[in-house]
Amino acid sequence: MQADSPSCCPTLARPFVLVGGAALRVLARTGRMGVFFGRMVGFTLTPPVKLRRVVSRIHFIGFQSILVVLLTGMFTGMVLCLQGYHALSRFGSDAFLGPLVAMSLIRELGPVIAALMVAGRAGSAITAEIGIMRNGQQLDAMEMMGLSPFRYVVVPNFLAAMVSMPILACLFDVVGIWGGYLVGVHLLGVSGGTYMGEIAVYLEMTDIMGGIYKALSFGGIIAWVCCYKGYYTDFGAEGVSRATTQAVVTSSVLILVWDYLLTSVMF
Repeated sequence: MQADSPSCCPTLARPFVLVGGAALRVLARTGRMGVFFGRMVGFTLTPPVKLRRVVSRIHFIGFQSILVVLLTGMFTGMVLCLQGYHALSRFGSDAFLGPLVAMSLIRELGPVIAALMVAGRAGSAITAEIGIMRNGQQLDAMEMMGLSPFRYVVVPNFLAAMVSMPILACLFDVVGIWGGYLVGVHLLGVSGGTYMGEIAVYLEMTDIMGGIYKALSFGGIIAWVCCYKGYYTDFGAEGVSRATTQAVVTSSVLILVWDYLLTSVMF
């Protein structure tokens, strides 16, 4: 029995060693992401801010994402109107179709779906761009010259995402409400005055500001995760592609988790 115990103990302990090693790696990555976020915020709050870079990033993240946000918002509002009408008509409450569409878009769907679209379109590009700069040793060259990559690369993306996301979310909401109006009034026969009038009655400023606060935080999450994944990417084309995929998936999951936490606090 004693001769068998040395050979059995390593076999029994191996799963615990693997789980412990995986947990330590997750904690290490989480801590590094926290340190990265702290440095990013610190450089954002200390001058100088590269305004030209920020404006260029706003054009890339915000302006070039308008088309996909408008299309997504239009069809989201139209589908929401169709589903809401058939649900409300069962109880004779189809007059509340406008508030249903508006409040669902402004409080929840607008900021979340717009953020997911931006994460897929602009976030992946940010990660790939910074990852290619890391592979080409451009970030190392900036550090050798005494320049901070955070100030020239990370901070402009962070500020641009936080400026662009509330605007994109508002555009998503407006187009979605208009899409619901087209379906509800011209297709389903709901009164246009009732649709818009009930929105004015039931929609409050707290709903609008809650959606804006959500979009603002989602922009910060997108910039934080995507810049981090690009900054610490592995070398080679495979490393850049892996970092891009991880950035989109991680930012999307964090957006949904953070959305639940904010909703539970604000509403």
